[in-house]
Amino acid sequence: MKVRFSGFIDLQVNGFAGTDYNTPGLSQEEIERSFAAMRKTGVTRCLPTLITSSFESFSKCARVLASCRDRMNAGLHMEGPYISPIDGARGAHPSAHVIPASVEDFKRRQEAAHGRIMLVTLAPEASGALSLIEYLVAQNICAAIGHTLADAQQIADAVSAGATLSTHLGNGCPQMMHRHENVIWNQLANDALAACLIADGHHLPPAVVKSLARAKGIERTVLVTDAVAAAGAPPGFYRLGELAIERDDKARVTAAGKNHLAGSALTLDEAVANTAKFCNMTLEEVIPLASLNAGKQIGIVPAGMAEAEWNPTDYTLKILTVDETVF
Repeated sequence: MKVRFSGFIDLQVNGFAGTDYNTPGLSQEEIERSFAAMRKTGVTRCLPTLITSSFESFSKCARVLASCRDRMNAGLHMEGPYISPIDGARGAHPSAHVIPASVEDFKRRQEAAHGRIMLVTLAPEASGALSLIEYLVAQNICAAIGHTLADAQQIADAVSAGATLSTHLGNGCPQMMHRHENVIWNQLANDALAACLIADGHHLPPAVVKSLARAKGIERTVLVTDAVAAAGAPPGFYRLGELAIERDDKARVTAAGKNHLAGSALTLDEAVANTAKFCNMTLEEVIPLASLNAGKQIGIVPAGMAEAEWNPTDYTLKILTVDETVF
C-alpha cells in the first residue's frame, strides 16, 4: 500500500554510497553524490559523523563537510575523541587518537567545523567530561553518552550535567560484562536518556531491539544507521578513516579480515522496516523514531515528504519519491 510520511533524520552517518566522510581529501562532489543516494532512502536531514582521529584529520574533514550547504546537511556529529581507550568500549575508533575531554580542545574543533557541530558523543568517565557536557549544553549542543565503561554514578553525573542521549545503545561496549552492573542497564534505566538503536540485526539481535525499544518507550527511542561508505554500495572493501573495512554479502561490515563490527551498511528505510518487524509495531508507530524523535535531540523538525510502498506482510518499505520542498 502507498504511504506518505515526513522525511527521515539520521543522527549518525559516517559515510554513504562509497563515500567516507572521515577521509581527508573528501570533495564537495563526493558529499553531494552520497547525499543524493541517501535521499533515495527517505532521509532528508542527517548529521555527517566524524569519529576519533587526529586534530589535523578531523579539521580537514570537518571543514569540507561544514562547507557543504546541501539541505541534507543538518550539522555534524562528533563521535569521540573523548571516549574510553579500553578495547571493546572503544569499538573501531583508533586508540592512538583517544584523548581526555577538554572545553579548549572542543572549541578548536568547533572552530574548524565552522560552528556546525550539533552532537557530541563522549564517555562520562573521561577526564574533563562533565565540564565539557555543561559547556555543550550551554551552547545548545546535544551531549550523548557512548563508547564508555561508565558506572551508574558516572552516568547519573553526566545526565545531571546535561547529557540527554545514548549513542548506539547496546554497542560500543565489551562483549563480556557483568550481567547486572553494566553500562547498558544503567543507561536503559535512566529516564532522562533517549536511546539511539542500530536495528540491522547485526549490531543488535531482533529480540534486543524489541526489549530496548519497549523499555525506553516510543518517545525516547531513536533509530540511527551508523552507516559507513559500504551503505548503499555493493559488497567489497571501503574505508572508515584510517581503517580498512569490508562489507560481506549479508550486509555486515567489519574491519577488513577481522570479525568485529565497524559501522553498518544499514539504510534508514531498512531500519524502519526492521523495527516494525522486530518489535511487532505498525509503520505509523515506527516512523517517528526515525524522524520526529531524532530531530528533537538536536532541535530540528522533520523536513520534506516521502512516498513509499509498504508491505506489512513481509515488512518491505520501498521509497518511491522524496520531496524536500514540502514542510
